[in-house]
Amino acid sequence: MKRVDHAGKSSKFIREKDHVDFHDQRLWDLRKKRDRESQQLPEWEELRALASAIKEHTLTHLADYLEQFEANATKNGMQVHWARDAAEHNAIVFDILQSHGAKTLVKSKSMLTDECEMRPFLETRGIEIIETDLGERIQQLDDEPPSHIVVPAVHKLRADVAEVFARTLGTDPANHDVPYLAESQRAHTRPYYLKADAGMTGANFAVAETGSFVVCTNEGNADLSANLPKLHIASIGIEKMIPRIEHLGVFIRMLSRSALGSPITQITSHFRAPREGAEMHVVLVDNGRSERLGMEDFWYSLKCIRCGACMNTCPVYRRSGGLSYGATYSGPIGVIIDPTFNLRKYSSLPFASTLNGSCTSVCPVKINIHEQIYKWRQIIAERHQLPMVKREAMRMAGKVLASPKLYRAAVEAAAAGIEHLPRFMIYNPFNAWGRQRELPASPPMTFRQWYLKNRGKS
Repeated sequence: MKRVDHAGKSSKFIREKDHVDFHDQRLWDLRKKRDRESQQLPEWEELRALASAIKEHTLTHLADYLEQFEANATKNGMQVHWARDAAEHNAIVFDILQSHGAKTLVKSKSMLTDECEMRPFLETRGIEIIETDLGERIQQLDDEPPSHIVVPAVHKLRADVAEVFARTLGTDPANHDVPYLAESQRAHTRPYYLKADAGMTGANFAVAETGSFVVCTNEGNADLSANLPKLHIASIGIEKMIPRIEHLGVFIRMLSRSALGSPITQITSHFRAPREGAEMHVVLVDNGRSERLGMEDFWYSLKCIRCGACMNTCPVYRRSGGLSYGATYSGPIGVIIDPTFNLRKYSSLPFASTLNGSCTSVCPVKINIHEQIYKWRQIIAERHQLPMVKREAMRMAGKVLASPKLYRAAVEAAAAGIEHLPRFMIYNPFNAWGRQRELPASPPMTFRQWYLKNRGKS
């Protein structure tokens, strides 16, 4: 399977300076709002520690809580299904739709269904799917995957959205007004809610004690998708489980503050039982999560509540765009999750990081993200999954750094001659770092040369 070339994919995004500047500033603005909101709560760090502990407890007793959820959800009137992988998930959803003669499905945002590649699976089998989240709908109409966990079309400017809507919805291509664009999408989508045969949601949290689940949105589209059609299907990753309803308040207080810098989402919807005359199906999905739970260094990533805070703060993600990761999950959380699905394919992603630790600092459930990134780099090197150029560069660097004499000679030679070398000798395929950067100017002397000259005799 072909490896994802993050550096190559990001270079396309970087060439569009207006997009890079907007993307960087927009996400950093979310990070600053997150900081302001967290500082309003004196107990913020206590909440982080509590949320992390709840998640850790749940994951170490996951089988028990999943069975408890199934028993209570069934008692409430839901129909619970289990999917070992993406193929089973998609087959289960299709069987449910087919058994009801459903041909049209309205769905709210769900990273899990993107992970399972459900939409193309169902579309090839005659099911029409309408994404009802504004950002997801933009991406669907433009035939692109989401680029962010929370704001799927954050990489697009207003003019980009106007072009997509003009091409697909027949709107005015010259009108970039945000209310106009949002209203156009709303007017186009509303009729689908009324005629849809089925609705689908994901879930932010599933509560074992009550057999219920919670969906957090800012647009109300999940409620419409779930409540207007008579058939509601919820796809839920098994890691979304929490033990008790009282634990929910901890995560609700942290989710939107971490994601968007707002005190709470506009709508927090609790689903406990089907409406009279309707059906509610829950599909609990593993798809590699049990295997990851058994990974000594990487099971902590299952704590993730999909807030995207790590993405908003990451300097690499902000300047390379989510599509450059070539995976459903991008940014720092994607860097540690994606290799668990396919190490070879995503072997370049752990190197798309400065290891500055900001992602770990903002994570509401205290996942040690940057430490896991570093661990993946070690594993990739040990399993010989490094690209040849990087492997040879690391081998040569190891020899130089292991020898003080070689290191001094290399530094002094570089300082003396690098500015006089032809550009093609410096900026070439062997210097991946220099693809979007200029090497800094060499100092007049190395620190060692300065030290020997000024302090060496004393």
